[in-house]
Amino acid sequence: MPDPSTYRPATGSIPTSAGVYKFRDPDRRVIYVGKAKNLRNRLNSYFANPAQLHPRTSTMVHTANSVEWTVVDTEVEALQLEWTWINEFNPRFNVMFRDDKSYPYLAITMNDEVPRAFITRGKRRKGVKYFGPFAQVWAIKDTLDLLLKAFPMRTCTAGVYRRAERSGRPCLLGYIDKCAAPCVGQISKDDHKDLARSISDFMSGNTGRFISHRQKEMAKAAAELDYERAAGLRDEISALQKVLDKSAVVLSVSADCDIFALVTEELEASVQVFHVRQGRIRGQRGWIIERSDDHTPAELTTDYLRQAYSGLDADAIPKEILVDTLPADLESLEAWLSEQRGSRVTVRVPERGEKKAALETVGKNAKEALIQHKLKRSSDLTTRSQALKEIQEHLDLPEAPLRIECIDISHTQGSNVVASLVVFEDGMAKKRDYRHFAIHGEAAADDTASMYDVVSRRFSRYLEQMTSEEPDERFGYRPSLLVVDGAGPQVAAATRALTDLGIVDISVVGLAKRLEEIWIPDDPFPVILPRNSEGLFLMQRLRDEAHRFAITYHRSKRAKAMTSSVLDDIPGLGESKRTALLRHFGSVKKVRAATAEEICEVKGIGPSLAAKIVTALAD
Repeated sequence: MPDPSTYRPATGSIPTSAGVYKFRDPDRRVIYVGKAKNLRNRLNSYFANPAQLHPRTSTMVHTANSVEWTVVDTEVEALQLEWTWINEFNPRFNVMFRDDKSYPYLAITMNDEVPRAFITRGKRRKGVKYFGPFAQVWAIKDTLDLLLKAFPMRTCTAGVYRRAERSGRPCLLGYIDKCAAPCVGQISKDDHKDLARSISDFMSGNTGRFISHRQKEMAKAAAELDYERAAGLRDEISALQKVLDKSAVVLSVSADCDIFALVTEELEASVQVFHVRQGRIRGQRGWIIERSDDHTPAELTTDYLRQAYSGLDADAIPKEILVDTLPADLESLEAWLSEQRGSRVTVRVPERGEKKAALETVGKNAKEALIQHKLKRSSDLTTRSQALKEIQEHLDLPEAPLRIECIDISHTQGSNVVASLVVFEDGMAKKRDYRHFAIHGEAAADDTASMYDVVSRRFSRYLEQMTSEEPDERFGYRPSLLVVDGAGPQVAAATRALTDLGIVDISVVGLAKRLEEIWIPDDPFPVILPRNSEGLFLMQRLRDEAHRFAITYHRSKRAKAMTSSVLDDIPGLGESKRTALLRHFGSVKKVRAATAEEICEVKGIGPSLAAKIVTALAD
């Protein structure tokens, strides 16, 4: 473990201005990102007396072997740069709140020519207005269904919309009056945009004018004996009123604010927020962090507010944010929020009245969320810890296998040979680090040659990343354990590949599927884990996931090979032009019968390429 004194920068070399700093480990991975008003004072605090540091901070400075910093002009810039780097590098020692569930939102694509309303759990996109989050997906479905009775805007996908345009017939929603059918011209695109703006205004809290306007129109229609229109307006009023009834009233005044509460324990913390618009709860959300470390509640408040409001549209940030603990660097945070919103944003602790009572309610929800999280995760955490401990003990590993990689080879009678690499960290799949490999030439001769090739390619990249200034996370991490699908020959091939690369600190085993035996290098007898062992279950899940990922890639390669045609080998004829050519003529046979002039009619194909196509197909 590195000694902090070996990489401590000279005090005089550290600037005294504001900035952001990064600690890196021996593999050049960023393990911690922080900001400071005075870089010299902050960094010196890590090295002055490491024994007095919080245990986790002490572990961090002893894990790192270098530190670097970037100077900025203001504290607001430091706040922004720190968050950018935290998202980019995902440092293991930084506090990151994660959602305790995936919340659904009502989204409206306001920038589209024909806006669309839909329900989503995905990442936010520019030009899309989001309302929520909602605690349950059925709640948002009911809300959208009611809104469409009053504002029948489009909810269909682009494909359905284009198909209706071509056929001149609306979809079912158009026939039952839950869509104004702009696809077939029953409403103009400008009027349809007005419907989208109306839903947006209503969900933003401007509800009164929509209901009062319909009440007046209903009375007028009834006076004119137009009872059918009056009944329709009555149903719209009822639908809008039901939407309002679903939103609990927390404030008697029509206030817009977000109310946050934080509950901390020694190793975990919970945050809940109520999004209040016009005095009603329009959304609710929660985050959980499993380790609060030595961060104070004020520092955690800064972290969760920055995470909550990063990347949002200006109108999604209220002018007032209520918290139970004022954040550290309050002025910098308010300045950053005001910049995001485009107008003044205040962060304060309510002292009395309805807002204080609402904050207490949010606090109760945060406490309950933490209780439920602990109940849900306790058995899972225990099981994973037990599985990793069993694997370490039974395989006599020098360290707990916190990162395990598994390689599986897939092919059909020696053709379309591919391999998959899957990654488990802390006993859970880390899918963003999954990779697949295509294997060609002599390496595809048999499974052992393929295994040698894949291990060599994967860990050659690892050695390259060790000397890189900005290592690629995909290949820059060293696994504690490498598992290969197979028995002795596959294990020997993987071990030989690592030895040829000069890598000696990665343990290799093979898992044979027939009897679930674990093969260790240079050992003629396999290790047999107990059949009810959590360690065996984890190894099986790892191997099965690698097999699934390999089969998926192999099938896609095989399907592509089966659908290849003579057009694939024509120089200059890329995939998009091949697609356009086949769409224009309908088949390769008709392309073969066409003249160069006829082929030139296809968009993107000129006389020179048309001549090449005619020549190639004439052979």
